[in-house]
Order: sequence, then structure tokens, then C-alpha cells
Amino acid sequence: MAITPKYIFAEDFRDLEDYFLSCPHKTVAFDTGDYLWKPGEPYGRIHYLKTGVVQNYLEHEKGYRKILSFHAGGTVFPGFHYRKYRIEESLLSRALTPVEALEFTVDQFEAMFGENEDLRHHLIDWYGAYANLLIYDGAHQEFNSSLVKLCNLLYLLLLRERDERGQSLYNLSQEALADILGVSLINVTRNLTKLRRAGIITTSRKQIAVIDAERLHGPLFRRDAASITL
Repeated sequence: MAITPKYIFAEDFRDLEDYFLSCPHKTVAFDTGDYLWKPGEPYGRIHYLKTGVVQNYLEHEKGYRKILSFHAGGTVFPGFHYRKYRIEESLLSRALTPVEALEFTVDQFEAMFGENEDLRHHLIDWYGAYANLLIYDGAHQEFNSSLVKLCNLLYLLLLRERDERGQSLYNLSQEALADILGVSLINVTRNLTKLRRAGIITTSRKQIAVIDAERLHGPLFRRDAASITL
């Protein structure tokens, strides 16, 4: 079955948690708002997130912010690779909630990568999913209207975080949605109002609940705003 893009990475490595605990590591904790590493600092540590949610984003020199992804309990972040990339110095990772994690140095994780075949397979799948997200977000969404972009984003978030009442979408603010989509806050507010008046979502302070996923979504990767029944 084809895998849809995801903005939220969670539980990808949970079955390896006992292995991670058996390897040399440091247990660390981050409070809400803490950076996992200092701004401008290249990746030097790798975390297995046990609990909590981390936001990964890029800050442009002109002050613009682009949220790339979210990483929650049961996943490894920021992944492992041998080379250093300059763009990483512009990426920031910040705790959205209290976070508990196992921290590994690059050398420690390299040794684990070399000895554990399951870890290698998990990392290949993780990078494949991340590349899929970047292609989707940078290419497909680029050609959609702002309303279609928002509907697609809400639906993909919904796939990751269902609950009995609907969907809390990690309590994302309207500002965060705007930063993910690369549109203005006014634009997001206007389109959320359209969806709310149509009975597709409900909104409250820092929370959006999807109450009619079929009308929100229709065919995945919709391109035509007219196909959204408002």
C-alpha cells in the first residue's frame, strides 16, 4: 500500500527502544521552548525521543520562518548521516512540549548503525518518508491554492492524530499552520473561517478539530478548490 506524506513523525523506532537503552547514551530532558541544540550550531547529537513533541523549522535571514516537520515519541531525530550540510546551520529544533530523550553522540550512533541491521532499515525508511514529505511540500503543494494547501495539510495531520472526539492536531496555532504552508496568517484565518462555516472543522484557542473528514479531503492531493464543498 502506498504511504501518504506525513508532517508528524512518531513511533517509527519504538520497537528499537530496548536496543537504544542497552547502548551507551545520556538521558536528557527539554522543557517547552527549549532548543535541542543552539541556533547556528551544526547537528552534533542524535536523539531518540521517548516522549514529547519537537518542531523542526528553518529561519530565513529576512525573518521568515518555515516549519518543516514535527517529531514525537518513538522516533529518532535528526537522523544519521556522515556528511555535514551548511543548511543544517539554519535549521532549528524546539520542544513544543516537555521532552524526554536518549542522546547519542555521532560516534556512538555510527557504531550502532554499523552493528544493527534493523536500525539501518528503519533509518532508510525514515529518510524515504522525509524525502517524500519534502517533495510533496515543495512541489505538489506549491501549485495548489491556499485553501487546497490548508485542506491537504489538515487531512495529513488528521491521519496521524485521530482520537475519539475527532482531531486535536497537536494544538497547532494558526501561526504555525501559516508557517508550514508559507502563507500569511490572514490567509489561514480566512480559509479556516470558510471551513468552520461549512461545518468541516471547529476551532478554539490553539486547537482545530476536524468533524467532517470526507468533505475536508475527498481525493487525496486535491488540486481544485471548487471540488471542496463549502
